[in-house]
Amino acid sequence: MYRHSLRKRVAIAFAICVALLSVVWGFAFLAAVRLSEDRVLTQQLQHAADNYPSLETNLRGYDNVESLPESLRDWAQTNPAAGLHEFEAEELHVAVIPTDNEQRPAFVVFDVAGIEAPSSEDWWYLLIITGVVGTLGVLGFGLGILVMRRAIAPVTHLAKAVESIDLKHLSAEDYKRIESSRFGDDEVGLLAEAIEKTLERISAFVDRERYFTSSASHELRTPITVIIGALELLEQSDLSAADVKTLNRVRRATLDMKTTIEMFLCLARETDNSLYHEQFSVMPMVNHAIDQQRYLLSRKCVDVNIDELAKPSVNGHPQAFAIAVNNLVRNAFEHTPDGQGPITIRIKERELLVTNQLSSDADQPHPPAEASSHGYGLGLTIVQRLCERNSWSFSLLTDEQRVVARLSW
Repeated sequence: MYRHSLRKRVAIAFAICVALLSVVWGFAFLAAVRLSEDRVLTQQLQHAADNYPSLETNLRGYDNVESLPESLRDWAQTNPAAGLHEFEAEELHVAVIPTDNEQRPAFVVFDVAGIEAPSSEDWWYLLIITGVVGTLGVLGFGLGILVMRRAIAPVTHLAKAVESIDLKHLSAEDYKRIESSRFGDDEVGLLAEAIEKTLERISAFVDRERYFTSSASHELRTPITVIIGALELLEQSDLSAADVKTLNRVRRATLDMKTTIEMFLCLARETDNSLYHEQFSVMPMVNHAIDQQRYLLSRKCVDVNIDELAKPSVNGHPQAFAIAVNNLVRNAFEHTPDGQGPITIRIKERELLVTNQLSSDADQPHPPAEASSHGYGLGLTIVQRLCERNSWSFSLLTDEQRVVARLSW
């Protein structure tokens, strides 16, 4: 489509623009010079016609100072340098010519009275010239924009084509818009080819993701459902206390696994659904998380204090919020040493704070610092992603005595 590269086209366009402007300005200056010549000749002829039949010449030569016009005598006696001199008040132009007699130069006087245009006329000419120059400048600017637009038209076309693509719903028309063969073999064509390949990879990735989530959703949920059904059957049997305890642990682990699988599948999906805009209360989810993770404190002497300062409601994905709270409560229960309580869960209007102690010096003030999720399990990484998906905020502050997990919405 284009025989030259983008760089060459821009250079050629710039050269053409400069050449055209140079030619136009050259003709403009030539016209100005010719107009000035015609104006001078016309003024001289008109001056001669006004004095007809007495044809006085405007150009005269003088051999000595005494023969010069009276207005020039005093100046001539100062031995002026050879060359051209102008006297605006007298409307005279004088040429001083050296002769063999160094003491007596010759003078050529040109009387321009009646030939030069009056000042008012000069202003009109200046205004006309300014208008012409301004017009040429505007035309040159417009020409430059037109030429450069033509030069970079493929880039603009590619940018508009990319802007019109809906990445969430790629269609055959989208691929046709950025087909590299439409942009030639220059730099724009290479860029279009790279975008085309990238879109193909994105489309293939989305297809694989949809296939995985649809298949994994069935393949992972089926074993969990079977295990839950088997546990329900076992509950109807006569079991010993030890077996009941083991059965409860299996049930808790199974429910945790089911919830985690659901959330992983939800995070893996590209598309959103109405679950991300549900309204739900915070306190029931906190109580459920505490009851579900209470077994972690069965062998520890640690109290759990709930400080309910408000009864907030959150807009988002309820399952995501439940998993986030469950992970924070689990981490607090797991990482609190025996006797280093209490664990405080504070519920405010816009945030949830889970604080657990790490040493007995918790009453001493220590400035908290940002902490990473390393050492606290994969759960905090999941919490971070869940918060990002739901436009929530999560931070973990820690020092030598305590850890404070903050979830805000």
